Amino acid sequence: MTYVPRLKSKYKEDIRTALKEKFQYKSVMQVPKLQKIAINQGVGGASTDKKLIENAITELSTITGQQAISAKSKKDISNFKLRKGMPIGVRVTLRDNNMYEFLDRLIAVALPRIRDFKGINDKGFDGRGNYTLGITEQIIFPEINIDKINKIQGMDITFVTSAKTDVEALELLKQFGLPFKNQNTNG
Repeated sequence: MTYVPRLKSKYKEDIRTALKEKFQYKSVMQVPKLQKIAINQGVGGASTDKKLIENAITELSTITGQQAISAKSKKDISNFKLRKGMPIGVRVTLRDNNMYEFLDRLIAVALPRIRDFKGINDKGFDGRGNYTLGITEQIIFPEINIDKINKIQGMDITFVTSAKTDVEALELLKQFGLPFKNQNTNG
């Protein structure tokens, strides 16, 4: 038997049916699903210190379990001493099993480790069913060894769903267990 991540089977068994009933879909193919999770980390000062990018790539790869790549600047900006093509951040896109594994670790382990955590804000939707969550410190992930990091950095985690509206996407992410602040929203 092959290994199936916990949240992937939860989606197939419980979440899909719950969403189909709630939104009155005619077919299970209409039910929104999580397509990918994109994680971006802007690395300030990377234009002057090349080591920062290498550290960020290592950290993001450790957190996600997938090799991260550097994001390069698209144009010259003289005020920031930036040339086109210089590495200014790191990114990784997770799909399928890696995505569900990361989501599980994020909900169960990382988010509860945030200081004064009262839930995540439900204002991060883009109007097309995608949600972006900003995290201020990478040390909330247990994979990161606090003694080895030299700079606390945040990251943006974008959940790309096949939902047509934000209401459907919010319900999908709630079903997965993302702890939103206002649990009793009416759209």
